[in-house]
Amino acid sequence: MSDVIQLLPDAIANQIAAGEVVQRPSSVVKELLENSIDAGADHITLRIKDAGRALIQVTDNGCGMTGTDARMSFERHATSKIRQSNDLFNIKTMGFRGEAMASIAAVAQVEMKTRCEGEELGTLICIEGSEVKKQEPVACPEGTTTSVKNLFFNVPARRNFLKSNAVEMKHIIEEFQRVALAHSEKTFVLYQNDMELFNLSEGKLSQRIVGIFGKKYQQQLAACEAETEFVSVKGYIGRPESAKKTRGDQYFFVNNRFIKSAYLNHAVTRAFEQLIPEGSFPFFVLFMEIDPKHIDINVHPTKTEIKLDDERAVYAVIHAAVKQALGLHNFSPSLDFETDVNFDAAAEQRSSGTRTFSSGINNFQGNKPTKRESNNLKNWDKLFDSAQSEAIPKLTEEERKLQGDLRSSALNFEEFEEEEQSEESSSLTFESKASSNWNQNEEKYEGASTFQLHNQYLITQVRSGMMLIDQQAAHERILFEKYIVSAESGNAGSQQSLFPQTMELSPGDFSLYLDLEDEILKLGFEVEVFGKNALIIRGIPSDLADRSEKEIFEGLLEQYKHYQSDLDLPVREKLARSLAKRSCVKKGKVMQKEECESLINQLFACKNPNFTPDGKTVFRLLSLEEIAQLLNR
Repeated sequence: MSDVIQLLPDAIANQIAAGEVVQRPSSVVKELLENSIDAGADHITLRIKDAGRALIQVTDNGCGMTGTDARMSFERHATSKIRQSNDLFNIKTMGFRGEAMASIAAVAQVEMKTRCEGEELGTLICIEGSEVKKQEPVACPEGTTTSVKNLFFNVPARRNFLKSNAVEMKHIIEEFQRVALAHSEKTFVLYQNDMELFNLSEGKLSQRIVGIFGKKYQQQLAACEAETEFVSVKGYIGRPESAKKTRGDQYFFVNNRFIKSAYLNHAVTRAFEQLIPEGSFPFFVLFMEIDPKHIDINVHPTKTEIKLDDERAVYAVIHAAVKQALGLHNFSPSLDFETDVNFDAAAEQRSSGTRTFSSGINNFQGNKPTKRESNNLKNWDKLFDSAQSEAIPKLTEEERKLQGDLRSSALNFEEFEEEEQSEESSSLTFESKASSNWNQNEEKYEGASTFQLHNQYLITQVRSGMMLIDQQAAHERILFEKYIVSAESGNAGSQQSLFPQTMELSPGDFSLYLDLEDEILKLGFEVEVFGKNALIIRGIPSDLADRSEKEIFEGLLEQYKHYQSDLDLPVREKLARSLAKRSCVKKGKVMQKEECESLINQLFACKNPNFTPDGKTVFRLLSLEEIAQLLNR
């Protein structure tokens, strides 16, 4: 048998290695920016064209390189950062492997101009697909300019896997923001297609945060700081009211290097318990200083994952630091995120007693109670329940067992909800299930009432038994189909604002809006660009006329960013999903009988009433036989 194992040519080996380092344009941006940081630059400019497909250019005023060093920088495993294995555990620079430039040059056309301080001429190097095309002296300023053109020009399959310009630009901006946050003492500028997106002057961390995320954060930041022998923590957390539905604005840095850690994220989120609604995520930018010998950053090609000697100790310090910051700024927990809290001072004097119910109270008939009256009734019940529970004597073992048996045989709607929420899918078509399938022959009994359960679910009587409907999921499905039809037909209704609202966005959100502008206008928004990073909102979809223009628009962009990377769907559909999710009726809203009836009628006029756009169950049918079984009949 002849020998079959051979060494790969360098060009092919470099392309394979590049697959680990250069995954998309943002990977190139990260490596080039970190090289500029390591070169000691204090002014860095990033230029992007066609979301990085056509051009990624980084210019800095760092130390520059000699001609020999410039050529060596494109060789694999050539680096100035380490000399021996022990250096891996004392790394203070961003790069150290010596793979980045070789990997980039393997899949792109690269041009580098660099000059050291004191040299009259610099060096120009041109490389295509790992092959050096040119190296010659050139007149250029001190520092280095690296231009990466036609990324993946020789790997068309990789180029075809790139996402839309909006998605790729989002990732580029994320990398730019991470590096800029870690080095507020340096100036960073970003141009997209010759339009300036960011111009961040050197300054304090708080100024850098406001420069990146917008002026709305000026009053939203709380300083956070703690120090131990093992780790020191400093940075800023956002006030509870700045929490968002997406995780985007959460940043951990270890020794000025951005990292991802779900474990440490939990330490912050846990500190915010009872301060923010469930499913919301707090804003934070936290820096940790740890002796390099206690961490290992050489565990992932992107260096965003690290290993810590004592992860539990770091968790405890972060949690304590955030808790302390929340306490110092007098952030107190809210009792109920779904309703307004109006406890009177006298209500705090809780006492046990007997509750009496008025026979005249009816949620669906007669005069509608005011919002304050409704909230006071609910809050009084909470106070009563709490006081009553304190007065109840401890149960004996037999009594507890009997109580458990009774509970297990009852219909538990909370378990019902959990079962429903667990059934998720990103598909638009679903297989029907016997328990959730709507039979068009099902009919409500004439005169049958529709009731609202815990301000979350609707219950109505049908021919075969009863139907339980999630009011939020139902309204989300109705709005989604409505927005899709309106956008496709071009007949979306718009409500003009009497006083148009001016809105300032972060540079990243402004860039996102420009990419989505045409589709957003088709939904019924009337928006105009009003200078740098600013918009004027003149109108919103007509069915949202009673809502805040800014709240709706910010929510739309925020929800779209959540869907942007996760779902491979058309822009129009992602926007319709985003707007429906943000503008639908939420759990906790009191609905009158007529509103409940209208919601049900609109739901079953939908093409697919069974599921929300992201696959959650909207309703369940319980037959009389199933109800009898639940009650042991």
